[in-house]
Amino acid sequence: MKTPLHVIILAAGQGSRMKSSLPKVLHAIAGKPMLHHVIDTARELDAAGIHVVIGHGADKVRSTTADDDIQWAMQSEQLGTGHAVAQALPAVPDDAHILVLYGDVPLIRTETLSSLVSTVSAEQMALLTVELDDPQGYGRIVRSAKGIEAIIEQKDASAEQLLIKEANTGILAATARHLKSWLPALSSENAQGEYYLTDIIAMAAGEGTGIAAAQPASVAEVQGVNNRQQLAGLERAYQRAQADALMTAGVTLADPDRLDVRGSLHSEGDVFVDVGVVFEGNVRLNAGVHIGPYCVIRDSEIAANTRIESHSIVEGASIGPGCTVGPFARLRPGTVLAEGAKVGNFVETKKATIGPGSKVNHLSYIGDTRMGSRVNIGAGTITCNYDGANKFETVLGDDVFVGSNSALVAPVEVGAGATIGAGSTITRAVADGELAIGRGKQRNVEGWKRPQKKSSTD
Repeated sequence: MKTPLHVIILAAGQGSRMKSSLPKVLHAIAGKPMLHHVIDTARELDAAGIHVVIGHGADKVRSTTADDDIQWAMQSEQLGTGHAVAQALPAVPDDAHILVLYGDVPLIRTETLSSLVSTVSAEQMALLTVELDDPQGYGRIVRSAKGIEAIIEQKDASAEQLLIKEANTGILAATARHLKSWLPALSSENAQGEYYLTDIIAMAAGEGTGIAAAQPASVAEVQGVNNRQQLAGLERAYQRAQADALMTAGVTLADPDRLDVRGSLHSEGDVFVDVGVVFEGNVRLNAGVHIGPYCVIRDSEIAANTRIESHSIVEGASIGPGCTVGPFARLRPGTVLAEGAKVGNFVETKKATIGPGSKVNHLSYIGDTRMGSRVNIGAGTITCNYDGANKFETVLGDDVFVGSNSALVAPVEVGAGATIGAGSTITRAVADGELAIGRGKQRNVEGWKRPQKKSSTD
């Protein structure tokens, strides 16, 4: 029978160096709170229990966290990491293994943790360490011929111990029985006056429990966040990892350091992404897609060989193959572009289906619309879909031509092959093949004198 794994995530700290009213663990990496990154990793480990220890900003942390599978533990006083873990222990069964993580260490990988946890047994605990060129601020790993024998916090370390490069990440795993035995024996007799979780290492070594050590694939996995600079550093580390994965999958990035993925991006080969592009939510790019500079693509799928030109925003849209969007276009939720459709510069669409080969080239708003094939929408055309209380639909048949600067007042239907004269306001149905003109009669006034500006002496 598999031993159940319980994950304890420490998230009670104030994070005063962030200079923020927002709890530190809710500051975001890639658009998602750091704590949520850690919780998602715990879920990927198939943990039998996830326990989050909260304190500062507890109500806000809980209210912004989906908690159906989370057990919350309160640390009312900030008395150290050992004390924090102890607050969650009563909810952990004695036969479980425990993994301790941190809500401000967001980039730890599932693979690293799985390997670490696999070494835990009744005779052995596991500790994640890291080699650092400059371990300033980290606890040092003290070894003897027998292996790890203690962790010394920097403020308590001797001059000789400060030369050690192997540092403690704080991430460890052990049996619940071991932790429930060791934590009550912790002392606060140290420079910080706190109950250090790291002191259990010396306890384990003293009673002959083995201490298995592992290291992460990269330092970024175990870096924590204490200030805005470190937050920005981890943001770029995360984004560079996303960029590398995309390039490995066959995506060309104009500049891997100028890409932001804030969600899930799935891409086929031969995709090109220019600089400054932001992907949010769930996005899929099919083969041959070209994304121009400074676009935002959110919760959308873009079919093969479509071009999204610069400075366009695509949200909640489904774009067919061979389409062109932008530059400076905005596709809002519910937009569907069929094969070969075109939405041009300074065009906004919302809940609109643009049929195969149809074109909305310039300066238009198309909302709540069903459009057939090969429709041409002239510049400045708008669908008037809202009466101040309700939305109404505009339906355009195949091969409709709408002249520039027209207003289609919904609900209205324009039949196949119909033509709307430029500058028209259309308020009732137009049959197949008809020409509709709805504009005021032009009147020319002969001899009209244009008003003149008064002189400054008048």
